Order: sequence, then structure tokens, then C-alpha cells
Amino acid sequence: MKAETKRLGLIVNPVAGLGGAVALKGSDGEAVQAAALAKGAVPRAGEKAARALAALREGLGGVEVLAFCGKMGDPSARVVGEPADPSSGLDTRRAAVALRDAGAALLLVVGGDGTVRDVLAAVGDAVPILGVPAGVKMQSAVFATSPRHAGEVAAAFLAGDRRARLMAREVMDIDEAALRAGRLGARLHGFAMVPVVDGLVQNPKAGQGPGEAAALAGLCRAIAAEMVPGRLYVLGPGTTKQQVLEALGLAGTLLGVDAVLDGKLVGRDLDATALEALVETRPATLVVSVMGGHGCLFGRGNQQIAPSVIARVGRENIQVVASLAKLAALGTAGLFVDTGDPAVDAMLEGFIRVRTGPATTVMMRVRG
Repeated sequence: MKAETKRLGLIVNPVAGLGGAVALKGSDGEAVQAAALAKGAVPRAGEKAARALAALREGLGGVEVLAFCGKMGDPSARVVGEPADPSSGLDTRRAAVALRDAGAALLLVVGGDGTVRDVLAAVGDAVPILGVPAGVKMQSAVFATSPRHAGEVAAAFLAGDRRARLMAREVMDIDEAALRAGRLGARLHGFAMVPVVDGLVQNPKAGQGPGEAAALAGLCRAIAAEMVPGRLYVLGPGTTKQQVLEALGLAGTLLGVDAVLDGKLVGRDLDATALEALVETRPATLVVSVMGGHGCLFGRGNQQIAPSVIARVGRENIQVVASLAKLAALGTAGLFVDTGDPAVDAMLEGFIRVRTGPATTVMMRVRG
């Protein structure tokens, strides 16, 4: 008997992630997208879709890919509809419905939280969803840890592999206008059915647990006190960075990337281009925190720290900071990176030292 052809629905948000590297903290809205392009942003969603599909086809033959035409799909896909030009969230919803009606067994959604939110609003739990990370924020627990891993999970699910367990996962999204004003707050929009393979799909986002604040404050004071004269310190987004700056008597940005040299703020809310220029001229250290629950170091909310910056600074000059409680919450998943550059991801793989207190460290494995 001839095996049944598996149908995969592909939805690509062509503007996903535009605002990340240029420090716009999102890509929602035509004005933000135009500003991102004016600052030199390069669309990457199509490349990430191609990497996911390549991994899918390596793991499973005979898959029929269905999609809208143009930048919302892939040249190899069978066309089931056409988006407007330019496309919008309405087209994402239309595509989700068309792909469901065409018999797709899984929707592979290339974008960020807003894209997945649109898909969920259109089809609910009628068809499983798997996110290919291409946005800026990606708080939702529906995303694979990298485009390649998305393809591997999709192949396992469509092949009936028992490792791919269908689970209800949170779809979250952030108010980008509030985010740009320095206020971070994610809202739950519902639950999607997601094929999950342990270690290949990111965990739900987790907040700071009780008792962590004092340990974090002591560690941040230690980091500030240890800064070496003449060395540039690039501080990633989040409350850890904010407390380091406060210990130095400086005011930076909570959710941007800032830089300190000789006790002075020499860069505030930097984009990838400005960071590249800074690290090119002097020795530098990257200080980044672990995203709670996810365990992501690079590629979720800190895309301003581009692969070229990471490569220039070097793995040995990266300081990772996290509380013990936050690391324990990761379970066996550990840490992961999704920089967009496979060579840099490979450079970061392996064990890395994580500072959990002024004089305490833990070794954690990093996956690409």
C-alpha cells in the first residue's frame, strides 16, 4: 500500500525580526518596519524558513509543503492562496485558515509572538502549530530552539515519532509600545497544540522566583567592582544589567543593550552596527543573563548583539549571569543559543561558566 503523503502548512512573516538588530525591540506596524529598513535591517525570515524546510526534508521524505505564494511561502511549496502586498497579520490569519482547509497536519509558522498569535486566533487548536524563531521577542512556548530544530521536530511529528509529544503550550505577546518605553509585560493569549521534542522546543518563560533578588543584587555589585580599566563592557537587556549600572551610578536602558568603559556609559540602547564599531577598537566583555524558563543566551530579545560581535569578543570573554533558582528551573534542557549564524552557534556550544553569586559559579552546557 502506498504511504500517505504528509502535508505541512508553511506561514512566513516576511518582516519578522526586522526590528531586532537595529534596537527597535519589535517589528509590529508599518512605521516600525519602515524605520527598521531605513536603519539597514535585512529581512531574515525567508532564510530561516529555508533552513527549517531543509532539516525537515533530511528527516522525512515525501512531504508536501503548502503555502501562500511569494514571501509568505517558499518556492518549493504548492500555492493555496495569495497575500496582499505588503502582507499583514490579516494575511497570516487567511493563510492559516486556507492551510487548515487544505488538510495540513501541522502549521510551521516562521515569525515571532505576534505571528503565532494571529495563527492561533484564526484556527485555535484545530491544527497543531510549531514556531520557527524569526522574531524579536518570542516569549511563547511554541517555538523550536532554532530553525533547524524546528525542521527536525516537524519531521518527527509527521513521521509519527513518539518523541514528538503533542502538548498545550502558551501563546504570549508583549505590548511593543510599552516595551520601547522600558515596560516589560507579557499577556497570555491562549494555548496552541504543539509537537514537543525535549531539548528542541523552548520551555515556557519563567519569572524571578522568591529569594533571588538579594543574591542578584550582590552579584551585580561584584560585576561592577571587577570592571577592568580600558576594557569595554557590553551589557545585555534585563534587570541584571540595570543593577550593574545602578552600582556604577549610571542610568542606561532596561531593555536595550548598553556599554560601559572606565566607569562611564559610552553607549546606550545600541544597535548591531554601533556595537560592532565599539568592539572593533578595544578589548571587550559581554555580560548576558539567562532568559528564565527558556534558557536562551543569544537570539531572544538581544539580537542587537549580532553574531559578528560575539565572534569578535570571543567565547572566553562572555560572562553569563543567573540565579541558582533560574538554572534549576531549566531542568535537563540547559542553555541554548540561536544567533542566526551556525558557525557562531557552534563556537558557543559546550560547557560555559555561569555566575550565580559574587563568588559562586556553575558549569552549564550550551546547545546550538
